[in-house]
Amino acid sequence: MNRQLQQLFDHLDLESVDDNLFQTKFGNEGWRQIFGGQVLAQALLSASRTVDAERQPHSLHAYFLRPGDKKAPIQFQVDRLRDGKSFTTRRVTAIQHGAAILNMAASFQVSEPGLSHQIPMPEVPPPQDCLTRAQLAEKYRDTMPEELYTRASRPFAIDLRPVEPENLMASEVRPPLRMVWLKLNDTLPADYPWHQHMLAYASDMTLLETSLRPHGVSMFTSNLQIASLDHSMWFHRPFRMDEWLLYVQDSPAASGARGFSRGSIFKESGELVVSVAQEGLIRLR
Repeated sequence: MNRQLQQLFDHLDLESVDDNLFQTKFGNEGWRQIFGGQVLAQALLSASRTVDAERQPHSLHAYFLRPGDKKAPIQFQVDRLRDGKSFTTRRVTAIQHGAAILNMAASFQVSEPGLSHQIPMPEVPPPQDCLTRAQLAEKYRDTMPEELYTRASRPFAIDLRPVEPENLMASEVRPPLRMVWLKLNDTLPADYPWHQHMLAYASDMTLLETSLRPHGVSMFTSNLQIASLDHSMWFHRPFRMDEWLLYVQDSPAASGARGFSRGSIFKESGELVVSVAQEGLIRLR
C-alpha cells in the first residue's frame, strides 16, 4: 500500500473508547469546514464495528447538523436500534464539544438472492483515456492560484478522473450532469472489509458541485457558501474500491439556496453497485 493510501486509511481509522463509542485518532480534513465525506465514512465505520461481519450495509441516511471544529476530535456514539434475523439497524451521532455535528441511520443485511434489475451504464471513454488530477491541474495552470495548483497536482489516495475535463476556476454555464471515474490509487488486500466506508468518503467529493453547473458558479466562487446538508446511499451489489467505478451525477433541481444532486455508481463492467442522493447549501452571499 503506497504512502498516500496509508495516510488516508490512518486518517479515517478510529479508536475504540467503549463498546458503542469511537473517536478519531488524527486531525480533521477540509477546506472551509470539515470535509463531510470524512465524517460520513467514520460514522459508517463506527456502525459497522458493532455489526457481525456477514451483515453488510445496504443503506445509510445522514444529516450534517453543524460544520464542526477542524481542530477538535470527533466522537461517534452508536445506538444499537435493532438486531433482526436479516436486518440490523444502527444510529450514529458524531459529537464535538458536547454537540451533535452529524446524525446517521444505517441498515445492514445478511446477503441473500432475489429479484434483480438495473439501469444501463452510459457509454463513456474508459478511465485510461481521461485526464488525471495532475494532468488537469497542468492543463489549467495559468488560471489557478499557485497554492491551488500545488494541492491539485500532488499525489492523492483517490484517483479521480472526470470524463469531460473542466476548469473549475472558470464560470461557465453547463448542464447539471457530470461523470467521473474513481478508484483508490493502489491495490487493497483481498480480504479488506471496508469498501463501503471508503466509497462513502469519495461519494461526497464531487456530487454537490453538480448543482452549481447550470448557474455558472463553481466551488471556488468567492461569494459562494457551500456545504452538505444531508447524504443518502444505497448499496446494491458488492464492489471494490481498488477497481474503477464510474460516478454518474445529475442535479434535477435547486431552490431556496439548496441544490439537490443524485448519483449512480457503476463498476467498469456496467453493474450498478451504489445509488446516492444529496442536498446541500449553495448560498450566494
